[in-house]
Amino acid sequence: MTRHDKVRIIEIKKSIFEDNDLEAAQLRNELREQGTFLLNLMSSPGAGKTTTLLRTIEAMKNRYKIGVMEADIDSDVDAKSIATTGIRTIQLHTGGMCHLDAGMTRQGLSEIDAASLDLCILENVGNLVCPAEFDTGASANAMILSVPEGDDKPLKYPLMFSVCDVVLINKTDVIPYFDFDMDRCIANIHMRNPNAVIIPISAKTGDGVEAWVDWLSKELDAYA
Repeated sequence: MTRHDKVRIIEIKKSIFEDNDLEAAQLRNELREQGTFLLNLMSSPGAGKTTTLLRTIEAMKNRYKIGVMEADIDSDVDAKSIATTGIRTIQLHTGGMCHLDAGMTRQGLSEIDAASLDLCILENVGNLVCPAEFDTGASANAMILSVPEGDDKPLKYPLMFSVCDVVLINKTDVIPYFDFDMDRCIANIHMRNPNAVIIPISAKTGDGVEAWVDWLSKELDAYA
């Protein structure tokens, strides 16, 4: 027996993911039973999550009871912005972690009293890697890709695009100033996820936001 043969290998990462997946599945069932739709919104920093949320909330808050959980490594800047809409908002600090898992999401849902909401939106930590690896127990996953990031991001971050039900291509108003090909971007996304719904928007101008709100409203109505 060689020295290498005596080394015991422990698959910790696999165990962590398996445990989280079990808790996420349980949480998803609980949310379904209480009638709360949890949307996990992901993107890289600066893609426009908060601005998109502000547009979404304004369009939907008179029809649905909405709450937002803002997740960041630190600060409460985004939570303060969302709170100006008058909806229930809480800030989640991850203590240096670059994602939320099902257990952390459950804590946030308890604090925001999600059982009283129709729609609870989790604005995940800005990151195209870690948040995609952990199932939060969400009813649906959405992500925002902004035009300045480039149309090749689905090729560079395949997991993020493969786990999303809908992809918002944001900042379409600045396409003329960037080397961004919309058709190529859509093809790259569908290469990773043929079933992904793709909606081009400009959160700044409001262009395309109606299509996004229509998609989300249909999901909520079918969920109820």
